[in-house]
Amino acid sequence: MRTHTLKTVRARPPRLGRPSPADLGSGAVTGLFSIPEGMAYAAIAGFSPVAGLYAGAVPTIVGSLTSRTVLMVTTLTSAIALTSQSVLSDAGLDPKDAGNVALLTVMAGAVMLLMGVLRLGAVMSFVSNAVMTGFSTGIALQIITGVLKDTTGYEPEGHNKLHQLGDWLWHIGDWRPAAALTALATVAVRASARAVKRLEPVALLIAMVTVSAAVALLSTNVELVRDIASVPASLPSFTVPGLSAAPDLVRGAVSVALGALAQAAGIAPSMPNPDGTRSDINGDFRSQGYANLAGGLFQALPSGGSMSRTGVAVSAGARSRWAGVVSGVFLALVVLLCGSLAERIPMPVIGGLILVVGGELVWGKRHDILLVLRTSRMSAGAMVLTFLATTQLPLQQAIVLGAVLSLLLYCAQAARQARLVALVPEGDGRWRTADPPATLAPGTITVLDHAGSSFFAELPRIEAQLPRADGAHGAVLVLVVRALPDVPSSAVLELLDRYVRHLAGQGGRLILCGVQPPLLRLLRRSEIADRIGEDSIIPATEELFGALDRALAEARRRTGAVQDGPPPE
Repeated sequence: MRTHTLKTVRARPPRLGRPSPADLGSGAVTGLFSIPEGMAYAAIAGFSPVAGLYAGAVPTIVGSLTSRTVLMVTTLTSAIALTSQSVLSDAGLDPKDAGNVALLTVMAGAVMLLMGVLRLGAVMSFVSNAVMTGFSTGIALQIITGVLKDTTGYEPEGHNKLHQLGDWLWHIGDWRPAAALTALATVAVRASARAVKRLEPVALLIAMVTVSAAVALLSTNVELVRDIASVPASLPSFTVPGLSAAPDLVRGAVSVALGALAQAAGIAPSMPNPDGTRSDINGDFRSQGYANLAGGLFQALPSGGSMSRTGVAVSAGARSRWAGVVSGVFLALVVLLCGSLAERIPMPVIGGLILVVGGELVWGKRHDILLVLRTSRMSAGAMVLTFLATTQLPLQQAIVLGAVLSLLLYCAQAARQARLVALVPEGDGRWRTADPPATLAPGTITVLDHAGSSFFAELPRIEAQLPRADGAHGAVLVLVVRALPDVPSSAVLELLDRYVRHLAGQGGRLILCGVQPPLLRLLRRSEIADRIGEDSIIPATEELFGALDRALAEARRRTGAVQDGPPPE
């Protein structure tokens, strides 16, 4: 007799490995991107642009070295910058004070690390695919709308991202021709470079360098990085957080952390590890915590997994975590050695490339969007509502709404899936499934299997499927509850108790089969076990049908039946 042992397969940590030429090129491109983009995000939110610049150095290096999603680039995003500014303003703190920024960054990092240690990443597992698809698509649209001004020189108006996109398209006549043509040339050069297979990994870098040089030679009048702020020719210095404001930032730090983690949660499904290892959301939580704890001490704004910067890295050919490490190191070297050259990068170049990256992220979600639309109206509605919330509400509110929608969707689906299935023996150890009988015939054995959860919302469905026990003298109902959760709702226990009493009053008997130890303890504490009878409660066994065989043997002993028959119609 052969036995089969099931072994738990644990996700092995991704290896550090060695950087490839593609990683070096990708890191250089991403590092250059981080200079204008980080400074722009910080400036838009009212922070010192230098703080946004430094968010692409230490946090990116630490995050890339420790992340379980190896391609994820940890740095400042527009949503994190705006959320951080709102938190500091609500607390009455100056967002340009280095001590306040350091404190918020360190506190947000501590929250992220604590959530990872407590393995609260499991909560993200309950976020439905429909909600996550709507959220990721909304974030991609935020990336696109965030660079519309850089791309065309026209800053769209509107209270939400969809309105801003519509306003931008409507006012095409107000676009600055020099900026729009520069962005268009950047996109064209990138597309041309990607058409050559050998140049594909460095297409972004080629487009950036080529068009930047052309703008300088032609003296094209477009906005440059130096128009936002000067790039300091120095590395970030150690900064001590101002601890006196800590009580005022506790709730705000949690908001910043949740917003950053929610953004990062969409990266792993979109950017799987090239080495075949599995991502671990708790490991990513801890990684972002480490990145912020370290970055906060070196003048960086709060950081998290950036969809846009990760998209840039992947488009530039990233193959391992070294792309992110090189990005942070390259940015530091550029700042230290040739900051004046980085100041000459045209903002339309950055805007054009980010526009393409955002468009590719939306296009990459098309299959998920179609799948959700074809699944059910409820899932489609949740996706659309999450998308609209992400584009029209503050990110922290959109996150809460998405979590609530996921919970409602999960409960509704669980309640709809709950059912009882009759198991009918056909000889030779084979079974077939059937609908539960309407009544329990006297002297018969009926086997029902419970499939579903134990939410109170499913009880009407389950109660309606239970066979009527009127006149069921000598009948035995074997109820398989192996799939029932360890601690079901109290309403389930009340339903079970009512049915046991009614069946016993008619001269019938209930046998519970496959009872898990926690459920058995609960039945004993509630005294339901006494009414069922200890000999009628069959514990779950490692053998697949072991508990069912014991239950059938007990049922036959009570009825005197030699062979089980199908449930009566």
